[in-house]
Amino acid sequence: MIANTPAGPLDIAASTYLTGDGLASALVSGIHRVIDEQEELNRINVFPVADGDTGTNLSLSLGSALSVLTRPDDKHLGTLLAATADALLDGARGNSGAIVAQFFQGISDSAGDLSRFTTYTFSKAVCLGSEYAQDALSEPREGTILSVIEAFASSIRQQAVDRGQDDFDALIDVALQRTREALAATPSQLEVLKKAGVVDAGAKGFVALVAGMAEFICHGRIAAKPDLSRFVSEAPTATIVTAGGDAESTYRFCTECIVTGVDIDRRKLREALAALGDSLVLAGTKRKAKIHIHTDEPERVFDLARSHGEVSAEKADDLHRQQSSSHDADRRFAVITDSAADISDEDMERLDIHLVPIRVQFGNRGYLDKVSITSEEFYRELKTNPEHPTTSQPAPGDFRRQFQFLASHFPDVISINLSSAVSGTVEAARSAAGRVDARGRVHVIDSLNASLGQGQLVVFAAECAKAGLSAEQTIGALRSLIAQTYSFGMLRDLEFAVRGGRVPAAVKTIADLLRLTAIIYTVPDGRVASGRFLLGRYRRVKRFARWIAKQTAKDRPLRVWIAHALCADEAVELERELRAVLPDVRETAITETGSALGAHGGPGTLIVATQPYLGPEELAPAR
Repeated sequence: MIANTPAGPLDIAASTYLTGDGLASALVSGIHRVIDEQEELNRINVFPVADGDTGTNLSLSLGSALSVLTRPDDKHLGTLLAATADALLDGARGNSGAIVAQFFQGISDSAGDLSRFTTYTFSKAVCLGSEYAQDALSEPREGTILSVIEAFASSIRQQAVDRGQDDFDALIDVALQRTREALAATPSQLEVLKKAGVVDAGAKGFVALVAGMAEFICHGRIAAKPDLSRFVSEAPTATIVTAGGDAESTYRFCTECIVTGVDIDRRKLREALAALGDSLVLAGTKRKAKIHIHTDEPERVFDLARSHGEVSAEKADDLHRQQSSSHDADRRFAVITDSAADISDEDMERLDIHLVPIRVQFGNRGYLDKVSITSEEFYRELKTNPEHPTTSQPAPGDFRRQFQFLASHFPDVISINLSSAVSGTVEAARSAAGRVDARGRVHVIDSLNASLGQGQLVVFAAECAKAGLSAEQTIGALRSLIAQTYSFGMLRDLEFAVRGGRVPAAVKTIADLLRLTAIIYTVPDGRVASGRFLLGRYRRVKRFARWIAKQTAKDRPLRVWIAHALCADEAVELERELRAVLPDVRETAITETGSALGAHGGPGTLIVATQPYLGPEELAPAR
């Protein structure tokens, strides 16, 4: 058979066997079909959680193998499958992505050093892949992607082994029909699908993969590469709502990580993980395993994983927030930020704000800020751990996964991030937006602020979204507010700033001798400046409030927020003092401060942010 592949015309030989080049082209065609159906898969996604992201997860998962499959060199079958399985394991997202990765791991293990598949060796490979996929789940369910994978493998086995079919064209054509029949049967196997009147989204995605492969194997055509700009919908996707049951996750976080070790005991690891949540998928090998689980305790999952090897690629997405977004058709844009922004839990919930966690590292122990470690836990660790923490910006992939999900449910996405003057977080977000969004609907905003100031900007944008304003109106208002939003911090002492290398030890010595209280603050270009001190430490909270009043314009109503690091009583006192010295405070709020500034201030740090009070209703006449 002669076919046009990404590498040019290739002779993949007769239809009685399949070479590495032929399999690569077939898989590229299949992956293109899955990506092309992403929006439909998201729309019908109701199991195991109705969060509207199965299409996105499958597209990202399978898309991670495209770079391996489209290399221009000749492809040895066994080598190709090993590289593909590894890429899929690294890139797996969600239940279906992890299951598909494990399916291909089984195919790879069966193929070994083969240079080509006959129908018989192909049947052995897909059957082992089906067994691997079943084994990856702690509680496999009928009516899911597993049922369709099993139907595909069973059809291949019956034709190649029982009937001696040696023609790949006929083999794949019949198997495709059998998978479609299995897909149509899924509503009769899962009540949640029957109630919603849909087939299983993951199963439909696998059928799309097989259909794309069949298009190449049977007809020599590779399905067209999808228009990636379609990842951003013209309008919010209408997700089918179901009543209770499997559609509503009882656990908060969709948690994933990769474990790399020498001899991972997957059975023991799976049994231990099963006690921490549901929707557990454990894919991979004894050397590398991918964990996917819905849980309320991501850090316990990561701890358990560390007991079996080195852990990487930790992520924990908020399922409840995703479910809320997938059903919210009134908002014209979504709001997302990084965890450097300090925002109360109440505002995060009330305004449906999405979060990409910064990475926090204490020595060789890593955490997802505000997800696998709370602010209170962070400060307790800071006080007792001899290793001073380091923080690192989220990887572009962390943003990309969230942008991909939100862009499939909202016409626009606004990401408001930590100041570019102190972190590369904005650039990571922009890089991700460029890969996801070909139409400019993921808007990345440099807050030129941190902590509470960043948080105030995020909350303002989210209030605008809730009020039904457009992204354009909101961005225009944000541009003006950024230049008028300021953050101030008062440090109890300079111990942690010295430990982090931000302040020379000699400065701390002088400050201690003279009993100086250090103040930090943001400046218009986004830097966090220091070098201001209050003389003495007597009544420091009151004097800090007065110092802030001198820096703050008093001719307009203000929104004033306060955050503290394990000093709630002083935060309450500071609120009282600020109300006394600022004439028109329309709104105050008190919350805990996170790692962005707290790592350098330590316990006892107080942060204040001031911003002109502007409600969404004041923008309404521009609508």
